[in-house]
Amino acid sequence: MTAPCPKTAMVFAAGLGTRMRPITDTLPKPLVRVGGRALIDHCLDRLAENGVERAIVNVHWRADQIEAHLAGRKTPRIVISDEREMLLDQGGGIKRALPALGKDPFLLCNTDAFWIEGPRSNIARLAAAFDPDTMDVALLVAAAAGAVGVDWPGDFTMTRDGRLEGRVARHVAPFVYTGVGIIKPELFESEAADVFRLAPFFHAAAARGRLFGVRLDGLWLHVGRPETIAEAERAVERSIL
Repeated sequence: MTAPCPKTAMVFAAGLGTRMRPITDTLPKPLVRVGGRALIDHCLDRLAENGVERAIVNVHWRADQIEAHLAGRKTPRIVISDEREMLLDQGGGIKRALPALGKDPFLLCNTDAFWIEGPRSNIARLAAAFDPDTMDVALLVAAAAGAVGVDWPGDFTMTRDGRLEGRVARHVAPFVYTGVGIIKPELFESEAADVFRLAPFFHAAAARGRLFGVRLDGLWLHVGRPETIAEAERAVERSIL
């Protein structure tokens, strides 16, 4: 049995954006514009297109600017998770937001990347593939070859049945995590720490055989450094010619 598209998403907008300096000295990375849209709007637009009703957006660096930018947004409805006092990392950000995220599996969305859609919505494909009986986490992954802005040796390998396995040290993996996934909130309920990373939860799910992937249909663009803005802009321009 497959689950419908979640109605709630966790959107990560609290990072310092250190690799995007000097731009991020004065502008939070989620507000960097590519293809005429802020990175966070690329994320929120995709969520809205797929019927997501609420986006929990965590904020820390230049939080006032992000809040002001989102103030006029109608869909999805924005709920701010305030991390001004302490940056909690992605895992800690989820734990802080659990009361707002609810009890059902929810979407994850980073704000340092976006994608040019293929013939069918990738979020819809991910949601259709997510089976809560057999999966704790499902991630949208992209082939590293051909993606824009990938400057690391990949994240995952994928078996024939869609199970993801983490990259072995000193090896190259063919797939990268796009920053989009579906995850169960109960994975975080017993976590005692306040500040912790999200990636270990992916790897723990993989060890249980409950981490699956859906390959992105389209072109993924990772905007990690100032020089990749122009590269992403060119890819967007080519896609609309």
